[in-house]
Order: sequence, then structure tokens, then C-alpha cells
Amino acid sequence: MALPLTVSMSNKWSRKKRHFPLLAGLLLVFLACSVIYIEFSIQQIHQSPDHVLHSQRQTSSFTYVKPNLPKGASEVLDGSSSCNSTRNYSGKKIRWVGTDAESNQRRSISQENSCDVFSGKWVFDNQSYPLYEESDCPYMSDQLACHKHGRSDLQYQHRRWQPHNCNLKRWDATEMWEKLRGKRLMFVGDSLNRGQWISMVCLLQSVIPANKRSMTPNAQLTIFRAEEYNATVEFLWAPLLVESNSDDPVNHRLSERIIRPDSVLKHSAQWEHADILVFNSYLWWRQGPVKLQWSGEEIGACEELDGLGAMELAMGAWADWVASKVIPLKKHVFFVTMSPTHFWKEEWEAGSKGNCYNETRPIDREGHWGSGSDLATMRMVDKMVSGLGSKVTVINITQLSEYRKDGHPSIYRKFWETLSPRQLGNPASYSDCIHWCLPGVPDVWNELLFHFL
Repeated sequence: MALPLTVSMSNKWSRKKRHFPLLAGLLLVFLACSVIYIEFSIQQIHQSPDHVLHSQRQTSSFTYVKPNLPKGASEVLDGSSSCNSTRNYSGKKIRWVGTDAESNQRRSISQENSCDVFSGKWVFDNQSYPLYEESDCPYMSDQLACHKHGRSDLQYQHRRWQPHNCNLKRWDATEMWEKLRGKRLMFVGDSLNRGQWISMVCLLQSVIPANKRSMTPNAQLTIFRAEEYNATVEFLWAPLLVESNSDDPVNHRLSERIIRPDSVLKHSAQWEHADILVFNSYLWWRQGPVKLQWSGEEIGACEELDGLGAMELAMGAWADWVASKVIPLKKHVFFVTMSPTHFWKEEWEAGSKGNCYNETRPIDREGHWGSGSDLATMRMVDKMVSGLGSKVTVINITQLSEYRKDGHPSIYRKFWETLSPRQLGNPASYSDCIHWCLPGVPDVWNELLFHFL
């Protein structure tokens, strides 16, 4: 015969009460063991700072690697380098020491003079812009000479960046040369930074007599010299900042991207004596997984990591060099944030297909942010340079450039590869929505550099 429900529940409750002391005891034992384990783990971390509990990208423990050791890898990476084997990312991290608290107030351009020069709008100005004529610059690149290659609308050349609550310093080539007298200004990075370097050369060259200026042939380090100022404006091809198999300025289109994530020494040997350094790095990390060959590892033994993770390692090696080598009173270091792309027209015109092809006006919606600018990368870079304090000044070009869907070469440039009939029949399919026409947007990046140099 079944027990009444009240009796059944009462018996169960009595049995549970008898189990409480045992459960409480077990819980106390568990908590005590947990505390002992945590304390032991913390001791291990303090005793051996090279080890932590978990990597962000996998659950196994990882080690910190000291970057930029003079006696690193036995082989220099180049276009012939390859991976004999590839394993999953081991979790190694770059160990670098940031600046101390007293200098940890980064030189943030947006906060100086109580005016955010990066917050503003593009205005049409055909009286003052462009600052030079495309045809007047003998150093213009065919990749960026849009008018020469058939672009007939020239409004993109007449756009001036106007901050909301202040004005940018008016460009003055002679004054800029005085700032550079006896100095080396070097741009270091990828083809976008090379575009900014070409822009700077075009902005400066007109006030130097032809027989007093010179340009070295295209090489990894290309140098424009102004004799009477004993000054140079240089570009160093280093698209990934650290040593890589893509360091040839011409032959760098390779099937796999291999980097030495813990060393910038190959490049820093060329940039360390410059007085003003302008760095950039972004788009090359957006092309899929990256292979890692650590210094000290067997030649050809690689690991594979996503682009953002690999960029963070490279930025760590770069930050280590800046933290240990840069004295702000003797050397100015700038980092230029990501240059946006405009491949998806639907982002500024809902329901539309296409890209930057045939775009002739800027985006007028304030705060527009497209998928060509990665917020996770922006946060990582901000965190990295924040640890460098006053040793690095950030030039935030991203938001102001986001508006300029009209500023890219699109189809109006020289293409090094032969275009197929199918491509020619669909111009949007081969439009360059990455680089920028000159005169154009990079001139404003250099106006910002001039404004705060």
C-alpha cells in the first residue's frame, strides 16, 4: 500500500538532514584543496614568470619569449623560405617591458590642445586643394596616379579635412624642410605606408631645385635626398614589421606567409638611426593564417596562427624595440592606425551591390564604420601602444579615411597583371579599393604629421 505523500516527503527530508554534515564536510575539504592549489599556482607564476595557466587561443600553458636577441635564428627568411612541417600554435607569447608609470601618459594627438583633430568632416575646397598637381611630381607612382590613368572626375583631389572645433596647421613645405634639416624621416611598413611616403615626397619636392635632389632606385630602402637641407625622406619595405619571407619589395606575392615573430632586428638595423619614424601595419595580417618560425627553432619547423594573433606577436617584438631603444627627446616615433577599405557598397548604401567603383563623393554619415576596419585589431594596437607611453604618438587616420569611399584608385591605375576579358567587362571585379589616389587622402595623413611633429 502506498504511503501518504506527506509521510513520504517527511522521510525524505529526514534522510537529507542526516546527509547535511557529510556534504558540508566534503565541501570544506574541496574548498581547502582549491585554495591550496590556487596559492601554489600563484607561487609558480611569481617564481617563473615565463609560465601562465592558459593561452587565449588554447588551453595548454604557454611560455613568454624574450624578443630581438642578437644571436637569434641561424637563417634569414626570404622568398625561398618554406615550412617543412607545420604544427598548431604552441602558445608562445612575446615578453616585453612597457614604460614606467611616470611616462605612461601616451602622447595622444586627439587630446593635445583640447581639440580632437580626428573628429571632423570633409569639405570641398577647390581654392587650396590639391596641395600639388599629380603631373608636377616626378616621383608619382603609376599605382596611385588616377588622373593619368583615366579618372576624369577630380573632386577627390579637392577635399580638405576640417576638424569640428579647430583647424589643422596649414601645410608649408619650406617649414617642413626646416623641421627635417639634418634629419632622416623614415616611413616603415607596407604599400599603404609607401603611398604616404610618396605623398610626402610630392608635397616636399617642389621647393627643392632639380639638381639639389635625388632618389635612389626602388629597393627595400628607398631614399629621397634634399642636398641643401642635408635631409632625407625614406621608405623601408617591412609590411609585417618583423622579419618575414615577404620582405622583398617587388617579389612578395607568395603562397604562404612566414614570419619570425620574435625579431625585428633585420629591419631595425636599417631604421634605428632615423630621427623620425612613421610605422604602419594592418592589411597584410588580414590575408588568412600566418606561419611562425621562431628564432632558435629548427629551420623549416613552423607553427600556424590566425592573422590577429600573429600581428599581436609582431607588435610585441616591435614594442620591445621601441621600449628599449627610443629616447623621446632624441627620436620621434609615430604609429599610423589602419587604413580602411571599401569593398562593400551595401555598408554605405543599403541594398546596393558593388564597391568603391564609380564612387565620387565621401560618405556623409558621421561615425560610419565599415567592415574594412577591424575593431579587434584597433583595440589590440591601442593596448600595445598604451604600454609605450610617450615613446609613441598615434596618428588615428581610420575614422577620417572611412568616409572616403571616393578616394581609391578603383580601375584608374596601372595593373601589373594582365586583366582578362571577363574582368574588363566587369570593372568592379578588379577595382582597387585598398590604396588611395594622389593627390588625395594620404596628403591629409601627412598634414597631421606636420601639424604635430
